[in-house]
Amino acid sequence: MQIQPFNQPPPTLGNQFEDDRVLRSYLRRVLPPEVLAEVARPLREMGALAGGELYQMQLADRLNEPVLTQWDPWGNRIDQIEVSPLWQKAEKLAAEFGVVAAAYEGKYGRFDRIYQFALAYLFHPSTDVYTCPLAMTDGAARTLVVSGNQELIDRAVLHLTSRDPVQFWTSGQWMTESTGGSDVGLSETIAKLNEQEEWLLYGRKWFTSAATSQMTLTLARPEGNPPGGKGLALFYLETHNEDGSLRNIEVLRLKDKLGTRKVPTAELMLRGTTAVPVMGLSNGVRNIVPMLHLTRTWNSISAAAFMRRGMALARSYAQKRIAFGAPLAEKPLHLDTLAEMQAETEAAFHLTFFLVELIGKDEAGEISEEEAHLLRLLTSLVKLTTGKQAVAVASEVLESFGGAGYVEDTGLPLLLRDSQVLPIWEGTTNVLSLDALRALGKSGEPLLALSGEIDRCMNSVTDGRLKAAGEVAQTAVAQAMKWLQGKLADDRNALEAGARRFALTLGRSLALAKLIEQAQWSLVVEGDGRPRAAACRFAKTQINQIVVVEPADAVALADDL
Repeated sequence: MQIQPFNQPPPTLGNQFEDDRVLRSYLRRVLPPEVLAEVARPLREMGALAGGELYQMQLADRLNEPVLTQWDPWGNRIDQIEVSPLWQKAEKLAAEFGVVAAAYEGKYGRFDRIYQFALAYLFHPSTDVYTCPLAMTDGAARTLVVSGNQELIDRAVLHLTSRDPVQFWTSGQWMTESTGGSDVGLSETIAKLNEQEEWLLYGRKWFTSAATSQMTLTLARPEGNPPGGKGLALFYLETHNEDGSLRNIEVLRLKDKLGTRKVPTAELMLRGTTAVPVMGLSNGVRNIVPMLHLTRTWNSISAAAFMRRGMALARSYAQKRIAFGAPLAEKPLHLDTLAEMQAETEAAFHLTFFLVELIGKDEAGEISEEEAHLLRLLTSLVKLTTGKQAVAVASEVLESFGGAGYVEDTGLPLLLRDSQVLPIWEGTTNVLSLDALRALGKSGEPLLALSGEIDRCMNSVTDGRLKAAGEVAQTAVAQAMKWLQGKLADDRNALEAGARRFALTLGRSLALAKLIEQAQWSLVVEGDGRPRAAACRFAKTQINQIVVVEPADAVALADDL
């Protein structure tokens, strides 16, 4: 008698728009009905691709990575990079769906950004971080638009925002050098003016993501400029000549990374690359800020999207996996673990899309003064908060699968490896915590605006459990404000040392408030208590991270020799 072995069925995905309760409920709350009716169709189409064809292609494409060919058979240096089949498919779909273009077409006014980032949120998890070049493309388009440089706007923005895959360009963002990532003021790239009055760039860009893009924005120091960030200028350059060859650019190598391995991240040498100043010959760091604000927002969207994908897979598996006589979905401890992960996921979602709302209002000229103060703070705050959440949830997702979560050909380890880039790219948690402190300014108006937004979210709450959860957020922010005042007055070193705990307290408090806002609406309008359950569960996590620490202990622990 032949014994049939037991094989556990793998998790499956359905339409990722139709199956996403959180996204659909949020869109019903914030979008006018006529806008929702129009955008639902493309979102549903994207959801079908994300849970179907693209997801299956992603699994099949698992072992493919970018390939760098530096020399042709006859000894000519060509430095050609070929991306994976999934990335080639993703580029075409991104253009056709308008994953960048939707933000620039002006069809829905301040709601354009919500629609665009809903598309990106669905698109991201099944495309092996093709959102990386899209983020920089969006950032470059916005930076050029606000620069007022009409020549570059006419030259590039139509390509960057095209829905035609043949015309569509992506952009790089070349800032990082071996002298330092976040400390861009140490940049060693030099810009020289030749006899034809063209600017030529010379230097090594140590970490350039999406090196296959048709153009890039980059920083360089015009000869004779002073050191530091103010002496840098923001330049526009196109990467290829008309014959397809690189424009005095050498690809030294592709980076061998922990995750985001489909992203062709390269180390480049600029050897007299033609470039055009975007906004004068100084203050390059300040001039590239519009790009950073958007790329950090894409980072936050990617975090929320990864968390949602992990939860979709974990719930599917829990319904199928039989252990000790019953599905995991019926085991109280497993349910409790999933609940904690879902609460973090919903909080990250609502925090991120609140930032998206503010960006949409700002670009449409409908933002209030208080909201503008808050927006200056949130691009750093939301990115650092969601980045940490994404890694923690991804780790729990893998653990929820047991050994299968550790096996590469399930596709699950990819979630954790790719999530790990989120607290690093576009500024680590520590760097962004210091950015958040600087964003507060001397007046502290952004902090007052954040506290006011939390109070506004609570003003309409009538449910008793949600009121109690809201008090957690209000109390945490009040303590954070008190801590800040004390440190500003007496100890700048302690202020810097506590910046991460301060920033995470603000971020998680606001996330809780936005989740409560959605939960109250869902109770009244939809009769759905699940967002309330998420809010109450999230309120029991470590929202308030302000603690009293002894600085001498940190010094002692750092010196362990």
